[in-house]
Amino acid sequence: MNFWSAVIIAVFVLFALSDIFLITRFSKFALIKKISGEKRALRAFFGFLILALLTIVLCFTLDYINTVLVLIHLTIVWLICEAAGLIIRKIRKKSFKRYYVGAAAILITAVYFALGAFFAYNVWEKDYSLESDKLPGQLKVAMIADSHTGTTFDGEGFARHLEEIQKTSPDLLVIAGDFVDDDTTKEDMERCCEALGSFETKYGIYFSFGNHDNGYFDYRNFTGNELVESLEKNGVVVLRDKAVLVDDLFYVVGRKDKSESLYGSQRTEIGELVSGLDASKYIIVIDHQPADYAAEAAAGVDLVLSGHTHGGQMLVVEQVMELTGQNDMIYGIKDIDDTSFIVTSGISDWAIKFKTCCRSEYVIININDDR
Repeated sequence: MNFWSAVIIAVFVLFALSDIFLITRFSKFALIKKISGEKRALRAFFGFLILALLTIVLCFTLDYINTVLVLIHLTIVWLICEAAGLIIRKIRKKSFKRYYVGAAAILITAVYFALGAFFAYNVWEKDYSLESDKLPGQLKVAMIADSHTGTTFDGEGFARHLEEIQKTSPDLLVIAGDFVDDDTTKEDMERCCEALGSFETKYGIYFSFGNHDNGYFDYRNFTGNELVESLEKNGVVVLRDKAVLVDDLFYVVGRKDKSESLYGSQRTEIGELVSGLDASKYIIVIDHQPADYAAEAAAGVDLVLSGHTHGGQMLVVEQVMELTGQNDMIYGIKDIDDTSFIVTSGISDWAIKFKTCCRSEYVIININDDR
């Protein structure tokens, strides 16, 4: 059983248990008790009815995946509120007349997800400052990842975000994978590429594939090759296990994504990929999944840029990521030997449309000459 199969099974079991728990808790509200009297079966029926109506509303408002997520979180919050209510009752030495615990759980969960939507659908600038003796002067790198176009914004929305990034006057723009998603339309993809064609930089735009850019399913109305054609038509340099020397000043190296093995294509080891490069020049590596840090540090590259993790996404998801060790870092910056690693939370979202332990962002990296 692979990691994602285990996750799906675990979520299914949690969802089933959550449904049972919520039915018993909805039936404890005063109105339900009043209507049902002492008939427990009738209370359970009304509890089920409330859960069914809530599920339908959430499915139409969000989708099935996010509905499952909301109901599991509601259960977790409700359990915490129940524990807090028990402690308070013991301190007061008497029970409450109304079921305040349930109301508090619903309110807290609603606020939690409202903030999560706010942090997912709005985009902030995240700045980093690095130093190197390999560059003559400052180099300003803008990075975006995980736009998953069609999730929190369409092609026009992406163009508006690019306008904000343009105001920072970056020297180059790096796109660290998952530019599109399985549900992205060809029209939105092409509009995003056109927006990149209008983006002005001194040294160009560089793209490396993520695990969603090729598409996992067959229902998308464009292929990975068509994505490459549209990007290149708009002046974007697509790097798949390839290095380019930019203006004889620095290298940009784009790695194939770790998921390429699913399509029968093995990616080149990073040591081999950079073996022929001039080590006296600054080397920037784009690697969508932050999962090869030891090899990349050993290869002596200067900067590795990644996305994929969505910054941990949500509190429970972040803890699962950390426990499973699927990635070398979830978010932020880390130095290993002479190599700096940066992982962004992404400019958008994927199937889960909430961020509660991070926020959507684009990254600006100022690399300063320290000679």
